[in-house]
Amino acid sequence: MKLKIFTSFLVISLLSITNCTDLEEKYGGNLTESQVANDERSIDALLTNLDNALRVAFQNPFGDVISLSEITTDELIVPTRGRDWYDGGIWQQLHQHRWNGDHILITGCFNDLNGVVFAATDILRFGPTPQQESTVRFYRALAMYWLLDFFDQVPYRDPGESTLQQARVRKGLEALEYIISEINDVIQNLPDGPAHLPNKDAAKVFLMKCYLNKSVYANRRSPTFLPGDMNEVIKLADEVINSNRYSFSDNYFDNFAPSNTTIGKENIFTQENVGGVPGSGLSSYIAFTLHYNAIPGGPNGWTTLSDIYDKFEPGDLRKGQVYHTPDSPPNPGNRINVGFLVGQQYDPFTDKPLMDGYDNPLVYTREVKVLETDSNLEVTGIRPQKYVWDWTSSWYLDNDWVYFRLPDVLLMKAEAILRGGTGTSAGPYGATGLELVNSIRQHPSRGASALSAIDLKILLDERARELWLECWRRQDLIRFGKFLDVFQEKDFISDPRYLLFPIPNQQLAVNAYLIQNPGY
Repeated sequence: MKLKIFTSFLVISLLSITNCTDLEEKYGGNLTESQVANDERSIDALLTNLDNALRVAFQNPFGDVISLSEITTDELIVPTRGRDWYDGGIWQQLHQHRWNGDHILITGCFNDLNGVVFAATDILRFGPTPQQESTVRFYRALAMYWLLDFFDQVPYRDPGESTLQQARVRKGLEALEYIISEINDVIQNLPDGPAHLPNKDAAKVFLMKCYLNKSVYANRRSPTFLPGDMNEVIKLADEVINSNRYSFSDNYFDNFAPSNTTIGKENIFTQENVGGVPGSGLSSYIAFTLHYNAIPGGPNGWTTLSDIYDKFEPGDLRKGQVYHTPDSPPNPGNRINVGFLVGQQYDPFTDKPLMDGYDNPLVYTREVKVLETDSNLEVTGIRPQKYVWDWTSSWYLDNDWVYFRLPDVLLMKAEAILRGGTGTSAGPYGATGLELVNSIRQHPSRGASALSAIDLKILLDERARELWLECWRRQDLIRFGKFLDVFQEKDFISDPRYLLFPIPNQQLAVNAYLIQNPGY
């Protein structure tokens, strides 16, 4: 019964996502400038639609930014379990770097991100207020940034330009410089907060990402990190830190809880989800990892790999813990319910051991393969639970989606120092890379031991421990020169062409400005 209910929800979610995508393609198509101009409420309605388009691109667990950023790495795998989760091999192709220009998830991500760009550009022709315009341009720059990161090509049009004309394309550093100029241009009209709106500090963290990865977008195979770019990262980090608006949350998972709007003290930029209101894909994102008979149940899909799990020391609270919310089940056995789930699973209401679909103990194992055929195929794999389940809101959860957090700022500053930037002291976090990383690890909300030394390899591991499943792993591995390497369930070094995704073939057929990326 649980599986049947989830399957019904899955169909509804897919229909909702499809409908949202259709709306974005027609964005503003039934409105004239005279109908919307000087009407702040009408533009607010269009902004709501833009917000929904962004939600589809980032919170859609069926593909888009999550899948391309995580399943292509050592952090996440979608094992085919007998006949389940094969889907034409699309998940295996992502994890094992065997995709091409017809891959449905890559095509969907390209289309959805471009849908955000188009929708935002269309709003600008209606004369929004300065703050509305800044919000729109921030969202557009964010979508452009991910197009650059994934595809190295960013289609664009000017406001009001006919869609009958092919979109022009910015590439590489030209695209990055445009994105940086957009953020610098709008930052003064952005508010100081709250976190669920584009704000000044979010813009600064966004710029940190741009400068930290600038050399990568110039040469993905062999980037050269320039001290000037690294010092810009450090300067921006210090401005965010010295705002004194952010601190470590009391519990690491507060940042991802249903009430993270208020208790997620680390969160700098989020996307608001309202409990019970359709739109968020977080319910599927959380449930995707869980077995059919788990509570709440799921489609038994995504799992973490043990090499990532083993990067945590035993006492690290980011690895997993017991987390209570006001309306959560009593969990009488005090079983770990957030973080990485491994071992026997229990009913959170009665503490009765759960069973799998073959009436065997539901025991999540460390071992997992990209193609599962053995009798235990339903239970293999450690299950990641980053966001805390909202028990009050049925399938549409109240947890806000997290884009930028304070620890990422500290880790980026530490990396910039290690890559040749000049260390500075800001806030209580120290002035060296080692001090910055230890300020995170030793906080009671993490409970990890202090490191005695640090280098880039150790820093990359720390980013995995702190930022798991926050959509940064692929970008991090490329910047650290590790994306093509051998990792679990990919036993070969990948061809360098996989540092970029291909431009979808269907898009090449309709836009002569797009050029297929090398090797595809």
